[in-house]
Formats: sequence, C-alpha cells, structure tokens
Amino acid sequence: MTKKREYKDDYPRKKLYIPGPTEVRDDVIEEMAQPMFGHRMDRMTDLYTTIVEDTKEFLGTDHKLMVLTASGTEFWEASTLNLVDENILCTTCGSFSERHANVAERLGKNVDRLEYEWGQAVKPEDVREALESSDKHYDVVSCVMNESSTGVRNPIEEIGDVVAEYPDTYFVVDAVSALGGDYVDIDEHNIDVIFASTQKAFAMPPGLAVCVVSEDAYDREVSKDSASWYGGFQRAFDYYDRKGQTHSTPAIPVMLAYRKQMKYMLEEGHEGRSDRHAEMAEYTRDWASQYFEMFPEEGYESQTVACIENTQGIDVAGTIKQVNEEYDMAFSNGYGSVLGEKTFRIGHMGEHDVDSIKELTDAIEDVAGL
Repeated sequence: MTKKREYKDDYPRKKLYIPGPTEVRDDVIEEMAQPMFGHRMDRMTDLYTTIVEDTKEFLGTDHKLMVLTASGTEFWEASTLNLVDENILCTTCGSFSERHANVAERLGKNVDRLEYEWGQAVKPEDVREALESSDKHYDVVSCVMNESSTGVRNPIEEIGDVVAEYPDTYFVVDAVSALGGDYVDIDEHNIDVIFASTQKAFAMPPGLAVCVVSEDAYDREVSKDSASWYGGFQRAFDYYDRKGQTHSTPAIPVMLAYRKQMKYMLEEGHEGRSDRHAEMAEYTRDWASQYFEMFPEEGYESQTVACIENTQGIDVAGTIKQVNEEYDMAFSNGYGSVLGEKTFRIGHMGEHDVDSIKELTDAIEDVAGL
C-alpha cells in the first residue's frame, strides 16, 4: 500500500535533460497564473483558435489539428478506436511501440507485430513485404517516429510512402517525443494521424496533446459505427468548426502557456527548430563516441533523445544521483529492466542548445571520472 508523502515547498530547481518533461521558459510558466475564465466564453474561442491555427502554421500542414487536455497516450487509444475495425500492423522496436500494440490488443483488435530487436529501426521494405504477404487487410499500420526507450528515429517518411500504395490502410505515427524538434513533412508522406505530447520537444508543461488528422482519416471515422468519445475526430473537429472551442473542458492555464510558447516556436520556425535539435544530437553523439557507444542502429539515431550504451560499465544510477545532487541536473537511466544499467539517456530537446548540453556532459565526465 502506497503511503502519503507530503509535498514540500523547498525543492531545489533541477535542470531537466530527461526525455521529457523538459525545460520550460519562465515567461511561459508565468502565463498559467492569469485569472481564470470560462471555457465557453469568447475569450476561449480566441485562445483555442489561436493555438490551433498557429500550430498548423508551425507544422506546415493543411490537415485538421486538435489540441486536447491529455497525454499523447490518448491518441494511441483514439486512433485505434477511430480507424481500426479488425486488423492493425504494429511496427515494434522498443517499449513505446510495443505499448501501442498492447493498447490495440486491450481494445480487442487483431494485432500483428513487425518486430525488431531493441536498438534496431523499422525498415520500409519490411513494411512493404508484410503488407504484400499478408492474407489480411490491415486497417492501420502504426509506427513510433522516435522510440525514446532506445533512441531510435524510425524513417516514417519512407514508411508513409510505402503505406500510400495501400489506399485503404491508414498510417498512424506516434511522434510524442519528436514532433516540434525533428522536422517532418506531414502532408507529403501519407501520414494520416500523427500526435505528440507538448511536454517533450514543444518545451511545455505537461497536460496537452497535439493530433494532426488527414481528411481521409476523418472521413474513415465518420463512416464507422463506433469511435472514441473523448478523442473522436468527428466530435472534436465538428465542434471546432461550429464553436472554435474544445468539446470538453480544457486545461485553460496550460493552453495560455501554449499560446506563448507557440509564438516562440513560430519565430524559430519548424526547420530552424529542427536544425537546432540536429546540432544538439550531433554534439551528443560525438561526445558519446569519445567515451561510450551509441545504442541505436547507426544512421537511425534520434534527434531529440540520445540513448548511450554503457560500454565503460559506470554506475549509471549512482552517476545520475551524484550529478543531480552536485550539479542540480537530471538525466535518465536506460529504460526499465531491459536497459537499466546498460544504457543511459540524454534528452536534448525543447529549449536546450549545444552549450546547455555541454554543461551536462561536463558534469557526467566529472562525476564518472571520464
């Protein structure tokens, strides 16, 4: 039985280099302290239409887009309920892609896995082979853009081009830990649904999820007899078209913060923001190659999360603890029991830059005696 641990008011501030949540600008946080207003007031329409249209502009998409009070996890469930009648092909190469498959199974769908060893990336030619050789019709192919458990960036653009050859199969992308920090041309590559949590590369407080939906996917959900209630495409977008608001009460303070942060993101631009993340990723990989090795398959390394193989056998948990205590910086161990002490992870996402990441790597070198 879990016992209560009283929350205190004197926690030291830690700089976050974990795979999310990440650092948030002070003035973005301050936006959440505005006086409350009603979610059916005109002010809410001004706020919500601003963040929706600004996000579409940032991502360069003409597709439909919603911002809901949720974790990105909501859209694992919603996209499955909205698009899958029977069969889904889940590409799995780590914990989060496997969890997507587990969600679909829990929802009663027939799940086939195109499985890879952790650290390996999904290959477009394998997806084509799986679709061609199966005697089933797959309603959906799913893929994680950025498998943060292993630091793999899957080639979703090429996979989307393959799925485009099967017009009755929809392509769903979990971009929870990548969107906003790794450029993707959503409309160009047959991505029917792509979603993200804003506490990752968007550099926001937790609480919101963004989902982009193609017209084809919207029409598919409209034609179905059943769909998700909270994350239903028709319900969300039809309400937006009528009212310019969300169908259910949103986390207004977090949306106020999002409005502020999205203005910063528009100023930097989608490609500019991606370029900065690419610079951080390159620095981190170069640093890792001096002392350790990268865990992901070469050529498929994430642009937002570095998963580094502990080839020196350092005490990962001890190093994390000491860096936290001495430098007030937090980074992450390997994911779960599979990669625990075998790897560690650095989240180079959001508002960090190369100089900021170097502060962490210097601290790791000092504590680990590298």
